[in-house]
Amino acid sequence: MKKFLSFIVYLVLLLIIIILFNTFTFNTKQLQVDSIPVIEINETAITNLSKAVTFRTISHEDPGNMDSSEFQKFHAFLKSTYPLTDSLLEKTIINKFSLLYKWNGSDKDLDPIILMAHQDVVPADESSLDRWAYGPFSGKIANDTIYGRGTLDDKGSLIAIMESVEWLLANHFNPKRTIYLAFGHDEEIGGNNGAKEIAKYLELNNINAETILDEGMIISRGLVPGLSKDAALIGIAEKGFVSIELFLEQDPGHSSYPAKESAIDIMSNAISKLHKNQRPAFFSPPVLEFIEYIGPELRFPEKMVFANAWLFNPVIISIYEGSAQGNASVRTTTAPTIFQSGIKENVMPSEARAVINYRIITGETMETIFQHVESVINDERIKVKILEGFGNDPSPISSTNSYGYKSIEKTFKEVFPEVVTSPSLMVGGSDSKHYHDISKDIYRIIPVTVSTNTISSIHGINERISIEDHENAIRYYIQLIKNFNN
Repeated sequence: MKKFLSFIVYLVLLLIIIILFNTFTFNTKQLQVDSIPVIEINETAITNLSKAVTFRTISHEDPGNMDSSEFQKFHAFLKSTYPLTDSLLEKTIINKFSLLYKWNGSDKDLDPIILMAHQDVVPADESSLDRWAYGPFSGKIANDTIYGRGTLDDKGSLIAIMESVEWLLANHFNPKRTIYLAFGHDEEIGGNNGAKEIAKYLELNNINAETILDEGMIISRGLVPGLSKDAALIGIAEKGFVSIELFLEQDPGHSSYPAKESAIDIMSNAISKLHKNQRPAFFSPPVLEFIEYIGPELRFPEKMVFANAWLFNPVIISIYEGSAQGNASVRTTTAPTIFQSGIKENVMPSEARAVINYRIITGETMETIFQHVESVINDERIKVKILEGFGNDPSPISSTNSYGYKSIEKTFKEVFPEVVTSPSLMVGGSDSKHYHDISKDIYRIIPVTVSTNTISSIHGINERISIEDHENAIRYYIQLIKNFNN
């Protein structure tokens, strides 16, 4: 017994030594570069974004509700506000409302880069208008902040890109590498008429891009547990998307003598089964890379856990599952978004319909999720089908060793000297999903700081961006274009 206890003590000590060794040798992967002088941004850049927000370029599921005049007015605004960009770059209008600008580079042997953003915004919920500090399309400037729908998603990026190009043209910058600016008009409803058509146009013209940069992740402030610094989270992949419809029919009846199970009972039970049988949580390659980059920058306890992920895997998974954002990073999420049944309070419903939205993690597909739903529900009364519309498998994973990633990373370090950079998984969707045949290296981030106070405003109430963030975004795109042409 004494020998056995000694052996256990030896193993524990060995484990502690291994844990501490891994922790102290968990070295930083942060790029070391010098910061650059801060460029002075003209005050008109602030009023330009404020004005851009006032155009109600809203995406609607029903194309008949689209107000084309708002997009046309927005195009006229861009033309008059950025005269050098409009006159010196080749502009192509795709499918009536999407915009593609081409800034010809001097070296035709270099593959181009594509900077993406989208013109459209989601509507503001009519029932919540009284909770906005200022109108969602007011573009109000108050307290060093610009308020309005699109300031973060995604007119802020579009205007920052246009400002950067206009600034570079005014300062006689001539790129070696051709640069495309691609601004779709229907990203919020899938991008099938905008970004998808731009991508087709580029493919027909045999364009193979070195790098594509789209919206997606952000500079996180206080959103990564154990990290005291801001973190620029560069999306190297994005989750897939599929909506699955559940439908059943049965004979109606009177509510005074209800059947054992109503349509609502059956459908509710099916949804409950799906909630109780969530897809498993695991670390996909983009999240593993996030751990490698962020881990060394954390406080000691969190750093120790990340440095020994092989041992603390269940602990890390549990931490991730503790928040909605974290949970979305480690599994395919299950979200019932529509439930329809019943026509009158004393009539047993003859039909029930539900829609479950899944955001698919890298490693799974639309087909595997469909099979999962059928298997879990296992009820012949319920018809299961993939809802037509915009659905897609998870994107390919872009390299963290590419020219594009290194240029993006370097630019963040130059413009935001204190920021930590890291690859990450984008849990939402973007227009870049249509560009997989144009480039193998697609990255997703806007150079804007988002905290717990502002993240909920995206698609929510009081969407806003600070003047400082908008100015820094312009500086970022200026420097990024320069770096892509070194």
